[in-house]
Amino acid sequence: MTINRRTFLRAAGVTLALPCLDAFSKARASTAAAEPRRRMVCICTPLGFYPPHFFPEKAGKEYELTPYLDLLKDYRDDFTVMSGLMHAGTSSGFAHQATASFLTGVPGAGRPGFRNAISIDQFAADHIGGQTRFPTLTLSGEGLGLSWTRTGAQVPAATSPSRVFARLFLEGRSDEVQAQVKRLEDGRSILDDVRDQAKTLRSDLGTDDQDKLDEYLTSVRELEQRLLKDESWVKTPKPRIDAEPPKDIPNAADLVGRTRLLFDLTHLALQTDSTRLITIMLQGSTYAPPIPGVNQGHHDLSHHGKDPGKLEQLKIVELETMKTVRDLLAKLKQSKEDDSNLLDRTMVFLGSNLGGGSSHSTKNLPVLLAGGGFRHGQHLAFDADNPPPLCNLYVSMLQRLGIETDKFGTSTGTLSGLELAGS
Repeated sequence: MTINRRTFLRAAGVTLALPCLDAFSKARASTAAAEPRRRMVCICTPLGFYPPHFFPEKAGKEYELTPYLDLLKDYRDDFTVMSGLMHAGTSSGFAHQATASFLTGVPGAGRPGFRNAISIDQFAADHIGGQTRFPTLTLSGEGLGLSWTRTGAQVPAATSPSRVFARLFLEGRSDEVQAQVKRLEDGRSILDDVRDQAKTLRSDLGTDDQDKLDEYLTSVRELEQRLLKDESWVKTPKPRIDAEPPKDIPNAADLVGRTRLLFDLTHLALQTDSTRLITIMLQGSTYAPPIPGVNQGHHDLSHHGKDPGKLEQLKIVELETMKTVRDLLAKLKQSKEDDSNLLDRTMVFLGSNLGGGSSHSTKNLPVLLAGGGFRHGQHLAFDADNPPPLCNLYVSMLQRLGIETDKFGTSTGTLSGLELAGS
């Protein structure tokens, strides 16, 4: 009998995906080439990048590297830089608040009555999140994250690398594990009672109420499946790694040091297949970062007003940020998986809610997509006055994860010009 991740248990009308079993290893090895694990990392730098140092002047493959992209020159064939893209319904008056819709594409962020929707990572987690111990990781260098639920609630972001490391790799005491299992078992028995009680009501309800009850029972069944998966992971040993636990950096101004810790965690989480979906909000500190040649806060520098002194310091800060991105790409590229590497299996999306920090423009957002098995090495230049929605890129990314969808947010299709390698 062949067992793989597509094998299910079916009983009493409930379909349950099997937990990760040792029996999967041979099947996984034999199908690795046909079904490689696909991953996605979404990174937002909330203060953007100075456009002339980020965007190439020429479109296509023969573009000249800008100061920021020159740091990534060793990976030129592994990334695509994009210009002209934006989210519809965002404006300079609410440019900073637009971080809320960066991964959702919902118009009107910051305005009264704004209600958000699901972010791309949580949408993907609904389809593939159950394949790993952690469906997603939501990380942040300054508190607020990028992830939102289907009902428009913000997912709390983890800001302590040491605590995230412990969740990923450190085993709890045996009594703590047993307590967690007991909590899961108690939750499941409560759900059984609630479901049975709800079913007795059905015969006395009208059609509309019966439909509502059916929706409720469906959500109960989904939660039961989540509890079963959680229980299997509680009993599964965490991966063992040869890495020292990170030490949190208390200095809120050290945006580069904090970013490196988050990127190092990202690499370890992907390398151990602890999750395949990660969002990271980088820091936009008002304090002067401990970088030689910089004596003003990043936020103040990004609102430079074309002051030469501020622009000089801003370039130093943003170059240091791009170095952390380069080092993340290097680690992913060097990490082998089957006959490939983690970068080829991982989409690394870097962008911002701001096209220009000084002007608060939300047009012409800086966008870079690396890895993931796309045909890279180019500058895709779109008409900034009539661009395709940024959500078109999200549809392309979701499809690359193997999710069958042709719509996300304000999308009108996939992003033109972005093709798979070998196609």
